[in-house]
Amino acid sequence: MTETLDGLRLSPLADDDLELLLLVRHFELKLLELYGRGDLNGTTHTCLGQEYVPVALRPLLGPADHVFSNHRGHGHYLSRFRDPHGLLAEIMGREGAVCGGVGGSQHIHRDRYMSTGVQGESMPVAAGVALHLKRAEPGTLACVHIGDGTWGEGAVYEALNLAALWRLPLLVVVENNGIAQSTPTTSQMAGTVAGRAAAFGIPHRLVVSIDVNEIRFSLEREIARVREGQPLVVEFVTHRLGPHSKGDDIRPAEAVRAARDGDWYTRYAHDHPEQFHRLDGVVQAEVEAVADEVAARPLSRWEGPCA
Repeated sequence: MTETLDGLRLSPLADDDLELLLLVRHFELKLLELYGRGDLNGTTHTCLGQEYVPVALRPLLGPADHVFSNHRGHGHYLSRFRDPHGLLAEIMGREGAVCGGVGGSQHIHRDRYMSTGVQGESMPVAAGVALHLKRAEPGTLACVHIGDGTWGEGAVYEALNLAALWRLPLLVVVENNGIAQSTPTTSQMAGTVAGRAAAFGIPHRLVVSIDVNEIRFSLEREIARVREGQPLVVEFVTHRLGPHSKGDDIRPAEAVRAARDGDWYTRYAHDHPEQFHRLDGVVQAEVEAVADEVAARPLSRWEGPCA
């Protein structure tokens, strides 16, 4: 188990890691601003507060690994590809969109990355891909991101059963932010994620730290074992700063305040102010420039399958 106690100083990050964290943060904030102005249609689900999860996992996943994301997946995509232009163009329906503008915020496919807004859908697909990788590309894995609310889907258990029986290289990343849309996890989930993984004989690792370096160090050997055919459930105890979607947050004020008090953004700014302030404004300006450039593009046209 990885644990960070209140008041413990976050370890210093390489500029590259901090820039990526800030990119995801300012990208998500920009999306909410664009929606608030009426410049975007449909819906979006930001990962504000959870950005450190995919950033911490980034070097532990190789280009040959498959990543399956969910409805709250912008951080997963940006950590994988660092492509804010293509992602924003997809959401805005502009030229250069990853999937021609037809996937929008939630449904994106690129190379060995796929996201979906359907809860639990990726679990059996990821298990099937993991079976293929075990046979055809040993040493690679399938990583699937799900939330605490997804444990109400039967497909999760079918996939875990097969992963355990067939010893599949399947990494299940649970971003447990304590609330499923608007329902607290304690009101919709009996038992624990650890207990449910144990029912299938699958190891479970609990991560309560928000320290990127610490998380990587603690999971490196575990993920190496996944590549050898030992499925693993990694549960991140995290916080969702924003609403479920754009403006449907009914949490009590104290719950939102507690999430903000533990936010990596505020804590890192406090612990490493010189590096933080040197990069924060630069990345924010870059995101503004991306938004202006993408908004000026012509509307996208559907010309075939996704990249």
